[in-house]
Amino acid sequence: MLDVLLSNAAILIALVLILWLISVRIGDVSFIDAFWGAGMGVLAVTSYHQLAEPGALSLLILLMTCAWGFRLGLYLFLRWQREGEDKRYKMILKKDREKGNFAIAALTKVWLMQAILLFMVSSPAQVGVIAGAAPAPITPLALAGLVLWTIGVSFEWIGDWQLSRFKADPANHGLVLDTGLWRYTRHPNYFGDACAWWGIWLACAGAGWDYALYTLIGPLFLTFTLTKWSGAALLERGLGKSRGDRYADYKRRTSAFFPLPPRR
Repeated sequence: MLDVLLSNAAILIALVLILWLISVRIGDVSFIDAFWGAGMGVLAVTSYHQLAEPGALSLLILLMTCAWGFRLGLYLFLRWQREGEDKRYKMILKKDREKGNFAIAALTKVWLMQAILLFMVSSPAQVGVIAGAAPAPITPLALAGLVLWTIGVSFEWIGDWQLSRFKADPANHGLVLDTGLWRYTRHPNYFGDACAWWGIWLACAGAGWDYALYTLIGPLFLTFTLTKWSGAALLERGLGKSRGDRYADYKRRTSAFFPLPPRR
């Protein structure tokens, strides 16, 4: 297992360095968000192809990770092409760009940091694929993980689709999306992300609780960052400024993360 994980780390660093060079050439690092999901899918694929005899559990975790990761990667890449540079990364690198240190800052503050977090968060997929090699069966615990994953990707995919339709209508400029899944949670896509990765972690646990213990940091950190760090918390600060009272009223009515009936 260690050999596969070290090989994955080397592949990840090589990909990150190539993408860093591209970001320096175009002066924009914000397409890294698309690599976040796609990179996890890539690591699941490289884990699977290094197995001498993949098992049914390996294949299940591979498919779960790839369906989540490559869909998210494509969605965020198309959004980046449509909307351009992300304001968050522009703010992070503003002073370094002014000082002429953009290339080094992009590597250290963005690409390498993201690579470390990506490798850590995707650990249940990597370890699960490896531990699920034949003759490991698909256990009831892995099936429970598949159910949770299905709920998660449904929330994420539907939530992203509803948000894309809302933003595409010029009449909605300056308004707040509060229908569909967004009526029950302010972040159905983030909630879906968390469910998907807790589901992958449960599938990994199907190969043995020791593997689940080693990789628990993955879904724990992802849930923390989605709710408290760079996900919902950062997004809501920006929406509070741009949407004002409309967003404040939406926050009062709507659950922050877990879907619940709206408050009156």
